[in-house]
Amino acid sequence: MYTNALIEESSPYLLQHAHNPVDWMPWGEAALNKAKLENKPMLISIGYSACHWCHVMEHESFEDTAVARLMNEYFVCIKVDREERPDVDQVYMDAVQLMTGGGGWPLNCFALPDGRPFFGGTYFPKSQWMEILQNVNRAVTQTPDKVEEYATRLTEGINQMELMPLVPIPAEFTTEGIEAAVARWSQEFDNQEGGPNRAPKFPLPNNYDFLLAYASQTQDSDLLKHVHLTLEKMAFGGIYDQIGGGFARYSVDEVWKVPHFEKMLYDNGQLLSLYSNAYRQSKKPLYLDVVNETATFLERELTSKEGAFYSALDADSEGEEGKFYVWKSEEAESVACEDWPIIKEYYNFNGKGFWEHANYILLRDDSDARIAQKFNVSEEQLKNKVESFKAKALKKRAERIRPGLDDKTLTSWNALASKGLTDAFLATGDERWLSLARKNLDFLLSQQLRKDGGLWHSYKEGTSSINGYLEDYAHMIDALLRFYEATLEEEYLMKAKALAGYVMEHFERSEAGHLYFKSKDDEALVAKKVELNDNVIPASNSVLATGLHKLSLLFADRELETISKQMLASVEQSFSRYPSGYSQWMRLQMQFAMPFYEVAIVGDDCVKKVRTLTQDYLPMAVLCGGRDEGDLPILEMRKVDGKTLIYVCQSGACQLPVEAEDDALEQMGL
Repeated sequence: MYTNALIEESSPYLLQHAHNPVDWMPWGEAALNKAKLENKPMLISIGYSACHWCHVMEHESFEDTAVARLMNEYFVCIKVDREERPDVDQVYMDAVQLMTGGGGWPLNCFALPDGRPFFGGTYFPKSQWMEILQNVNRAVTQTPDKVEEYATRLTEGINQMELMPLVPIPAEFTTEGIEAAVARWSQEFDNQEGGPNRAPKFPLPNNYDFLLAYASQTQDSDLLKHVHLTLEKMAFGGIYDQIGGGFARYSVDEVWKVPHFEKMLYDNGQLLSLYSNAYRQSKKPLYLDVVNETATFLERELTSKEGAFYSALDADSEGEEGKFYVWKSEEAESVACEDWPIIKEYYNFNGKGFWEHANYILLRDDSDARIAQKFNVSEEQLKNKVESFKAKALKKRAERIRPGLDDKTLTSWNALASKGLTDAFLATGDERWLSLARKNLDFLLSQQLRKDGGLWHSYKEGTSSINGYLEDYAHMIDALLRFYEATLEEEYLMKAKALAGYVMEHFERSEAGHLYFKSKDDEALVAKKVELNDNVIPASNSVLATGLHKLSLLFADRELETISKQMLASVEQSFSRYPSGYSQWMRLQMQFAMPFYEVAIVGDDCVKKVRTLTQDYLPMAVLCGGRDEGDLPILEMRKVDGKTLIYVCQSGACQLPVEAEDDALEQMGL
């Protein structure tokens, strides 16, 4: 059996390639020095453990000795886990997108010994890959000047991609840019099946979280209708695990039917927040079920004994995509027994649910009320039958060979999940979810927070590694703020403030006021990247700017407010050009352009009043308070003995205090 240098790594993705005949090396000083010493171009191959097409290319090409011979002869071959090294992935993904107009994983990029890229793409079939290896080698050896010139131009392009000019902070922010962006965006809505009018369809939680908040504030019934259509279709579709809860990464079709079966922590953490917010806004029982089932999935399948969350579940098991999740009709019938006629209808064991190889993807397309009526049972009886089937099916499914688990822990993704669980608690009132969020945040603060105040990015089997990126700080600040709002436990807020201070000291800012993705303490790559576009995860800069704004209000910190405003001002002009790529930024702009409230609750019943207030959907408020005044400027002189008072404020200016939660909601126009 072959063994290469990846055998010493902890990343599950890198370990998957440790026995390839390719002489893979991990990204690092040794590999980079080898390329320079031998004057050989680098082949940088990037993927992640749950990636189906990464597995396909490995099996077709990287396990093949003839292919490996070419790779080893011509290149220094470097394997990168994109989740461990998002900084490296950003540079070479941008390169491939500039070269080809598209991107994805596996990402295969060829670079000069100094790291400057000059050719690349995504998945290649074996025959094409072997041809590419020979052509690239020929270009490097026969026309080195052309390759050098192209690499120089391409690297300049990568460095310019996200850089924006400094835009002065306006006297006041308005909603005009948001209105124009939403008007353009709505032309791309699928108002039959929800989501965008194309395939594949990604959940993109931050998109719908913004649209939900904006539609609620502007009372735009058409926009709200589209958001709820999307959430309902996703919850009914095959992208949602109807048996075990949780969402797959995306749907390959326009009807949310066939998922790309990998389940990612970052998706499910954010979708917990989204469905929790949507439940508080609408009180739709379907959303409550999704929240509880998805939180249960995280607890059951992605939680370690320390309270850390694992990263992902693979799309494949036994070499087949989706095998763990799909059902043969006779197998489902044996589980359902006498309830089979109802279950067959409920989950579409018919032409609609049929996938391939006699397998069905469980999905829904009808309401409980209609199915109950059709089978002459009450809705409660129907729910009991469905729940009984799900419990038995989950037990039966557990006997199958499970998909691979990516058991590394990433600080940024864990923070997204912690926030999601805190939101789940606010929506459901279930203390289990708050307890799980607390355990995770306490794990991150004890294990991933260093003595110098900085964060580690990754953790596995007792070892923390890789200096934190901007995404780790942004999402940790966000999660700590949300946990503080839910509990009013001030130590979590103080940790958020301290992390913000660390960021300002250790991350360099661009001319436009945005922060670079890597700490200035880290080794430099060939390009310095600024993450601005909101994607499947919102951009680290947009999340950080939002967190800084909230901290500025709670601590009366004008400097943080100015930084947040500057970051926003420099991207506002881009909203209408690419609306879905700036949803978190537009969420922040709402806070500056519309009434945004600090709600301070002081007195012995403060937590009880938080529980009552947060049963409502409050997208335009940040909560604070305590039994006593604590250390926040906004709480000074707010304590009145024998009473618990609620102060509704804007930029520190407060209305008359009230005791009743309904009166406070009225002061916020709700």
